[in-house]
Amino acid sequence: MLRNIERERLEIEQTIGDMTLVDLMDRNAERYGSLPALRWEAEDGLRTLSWAAYRQQVREAAAGLRALGVEGGSFVALQAANRPEHVTADLGVVYAGATPVSIYNTLAPSQIRYIAGHCSAAAAVVEDASYLDRWNEIRDGLPDLRHIVVMDLPEDRRAEGVLSWDDLLAKGRAALEETPDLVDRSSSGVSQADLATLIYTSGTTGTPKAVMVSHRNILWTLECLSRTFLNIPDHVRLVSYLPLAHIGERVVSHYAPLWWAGSARYVPELPQVAGAVQETRPEVFFAVPRVWEKFHAGLMARLESTPNPRKRALALKAVGLASAAQKVEQAGGRPGLGDRIKLALFDRLVFSKIRHGLGLDRLVLAISAAAPISPDLLIFFRGIGIPVYELYGMTESTGPGTTNRPGSDRIGSVGPAMPGVEIAAEEDGEVLIRGGLVTAGYYKDPEGTAQTFGEDGWLHTGDLGRLDEEGFLTIIGRKKEIIITAAGKNVAPARLENLINEHALISQACMVGDGRRYLTLLVALDPDTAPGWAESNGVEYESFEAFSRTPRVAEEVERIVESANREVARVEQARKWFVASEPWTAETGELTPSLKLKRRVVLERYSVHIEEMYGD
Repeated sequence: MLRNIERERLEIEQTIGDMTLVDLMDRNAERYGSLPALRWEAEDGLRTLSWAAYRQQVREAAAGLRALGVEGGSFVALQAANRPEHVTADLGVVYAGATPVSIYNTLAPSQIRYIAGHCSAAAAVVEDASYLDRWNEIRDGLPDLRHIVVMDLPEDRRAEGVLSWDDLLAKGRAALEETPDLVDRSSSGVSQADLATLIYTSGTTGTPKAVMVSHRNILWTLECLSRTFLNIPDHVRLVSYLPLAHIGERVVSHYAPLWWAGSARYVPELPQVAGAVQETRPEVFFAVPRVWEKFHAGLMARLESTPNPRKRALALKAVGLASAAQKVEQAGGRPGLGDRIKLALFDRLVFSKIRHGLGLDRLVLAISAAAPISPDLLIFFRGIGIPVYELYGMTESTGPGTTNRPGSDRIGSVGPAMPGVEIAAEEDGEVLIRGGLVTAGYYKDPEGTAQTFGEDGWLHTGDLGRLDEEGFLTIIGRKKEIIITAAGKNVAPARLENLINEHALISQACMVGDGRRYLTLLVALDPDTAPGWAESNGVEYESFEAFSRTPRVAEEVERIVESANREVARVEQARKWFVASEPWTAETGELTPSLKLKRRVVLERYSVHIEEMYGD
């Protein structure tokens, strides 16, 4: 008799057969051609593209690329916000038999040059003239780059080798008129073993690596997700707003709509997300922990500033009781009858209105991934009826690997392995993943591939974790980020950092202490919440730098850190801290585009302040 894991894998393999992304798009256009696929805000209002029209534009883009000389096996770079042209170009490249490579929008020209040069990009599709300027700056160093397609190209910027998105589609239509089977020939040759994309890791530890993600990896992952989250409906509604160069966003809002014949609402800028969510009423929503932290901070600020004292007290009491009830349930208990009656009433009077106000009243699944999230945040959202589940994986596993889910959930863990996936831990605690979602390795990097991908199929994640007797995985920290103090104590910084990060005023905390006698912290404030916090606390706000140096802020940071210190072991507590006077962002380099901390960069930039903290 086959083991369960083997049977699960066999069933997944049988379901996906030899399908590719091309097959999914063709199926949707033919079966669900009139249903919405893409939604976006244009100057004349909200616009929609059906599945049939979506495929037609993909085919025109593919034919246009072929007319420009893009051949099977070549690479095309994409750099743009979340908009219909981005995903249309992506699949157009696939239909042309080539491989799309989305690049983070925040990268500097030198970083763009590295990626485009590394994959020998034959063409680039970029957003507007500002992006074109960056590419023109590095173009002489990219001998393989023959064409740049600009989605929003001013008339006066047309030049040799530079054309607009409309020009590309027009070339495609002309090519299809002349050779009707042009795209059929290239797309029919796409196989599961072919690359669907290269994902360049965001480089928290150095030079980005190009993860080779195949069609099989993606199809396998989508079927794995389908078997994990049984409540995802057909034609699911989603919102796309995180960078499409990130594997999580790419799977959730680009590939998942292909699998479920769903629709994605594309949002080019983060400040527009709240309005888009309210308009879309998504059924599935994906966010990194920092987004959930901002949702929580904004929501609590609104509740605490409710003008009516009775309504404010009722809302805060409801939230407190809901969180307490969640903790009881997580411990295996059940709230008392009186509390259950109160919670049912609170759900009708308070929580349902919160969910509707956020636009999350039709949500069946919310995912937090890409970095650890505070258990208290998960308890808060669960309490008010927003089902947020923490998922764990990495780019090298096409996104997921383990996840909490309805009926198999333990807050504080990242859940058990997904169907068809094996999880193990080595003697030193390093987490290993095996299954069809594990990619083939790094492009042009056999040494890095050999170090990370074992010959036996196990992916060495570099994360340290603990598996309990029921198969739930708890992540302790990154293997390379474990701090070893002068006393020889091993400390994972994530626990204390996450406790501090959940406060509205804090953007990021970075623990320091490798080889030191005690631990310290570098703390960055949140520039978005700082003005509101200043007004609520009677602090004058002239500039972010001046604000960060006020005594009242210093007192608040001290309160936050000391509160977090009480939640961890003595060896994990911070003794001193320094508050940065400038924000940490992806643009300034302290964070990755997916809002993860670049610890090496932060430690280098604040080395003087670190030495001052250890000056005694």
